[in-house]
Amino acid sequence: MWKSDDELFSIAKNELFTALVGDILDQLGYQHQFLDPAIKPVKNDMVVIGRAMPVLEADVFEETSKETNNPLMKKPFGLMFEALDSLKKNEVYICTGSSFSYALWGGLMSTRAIKLNAAGAVLHGYSRDTNEVEKLNFPTFSIGTYAQDQGPRGKVIDYNIPIEINHVRINPGDIVYGDRDGVLIIPKVVEKKAFKGAIEKARGEQLVKKALENGMSTVDAFNKFGIM
Repeated sequence: MWKSDDELFSIAKNELFTALVGDILDQLGYQHQFLDPAIKPVKNDMVVIGRAMPVLEADVFEETSKETNNPLMKKPFGLMFEALDSLKKNEVYICTGSSFSYALWGGLMSTRAIKLNAAGAVLHGYSRDTNEVEKLNFPTFSIGTYAQDQGPRGKVIDYNIPIEINHVRINPGDIVYGDRDGVLIIPKVVEKKAFKGAIEKARGEQLVKKALENGMSTVDAFNKFGIM
């Protein structure tokens, strides 16, 4: 059905939505793949789909520390710039680990990510510079918007490593798929089955929709098509 990530992601944006893929994952035994429902797009029509580039954040209590056993504590923002610069085409910057007391993403980061052809950002925390992010139309998902800066409050301590958000494991290269109804993680080992099933279901649902529009009952439609 597809020969590349570009083709798959285009099909997902044009024919699918997260609920469909989530339903197929349920059938395949992957029943806990949606992230925290508080994570929403900055704009309702934003859709993100791409390969996960996980980022681990941690709280700190000063921008730089002179007396420290960890050299990273002397570095403003930790490894945030390196993590951002490492983004590749179709990758999603997906970040967790911090408290909900500052923003993890903003306008300048979006500008850099666009230049790198990244697919979006998913934050288990806040985003900021909302007007700029909306103007750029860079797919950004967060628990809300909040202007407080991470500079003296947080650092990226590692990236491109496995992370978890609400007990959902996210490995580098897993597919991240989000719309206004939620953000879904599709593990590499099951992505082909998940999307093949979702595409078949989506195309089948068009037949169901047409039958319902023509007056068929839901019972008869389900008995005939096996989907609803």
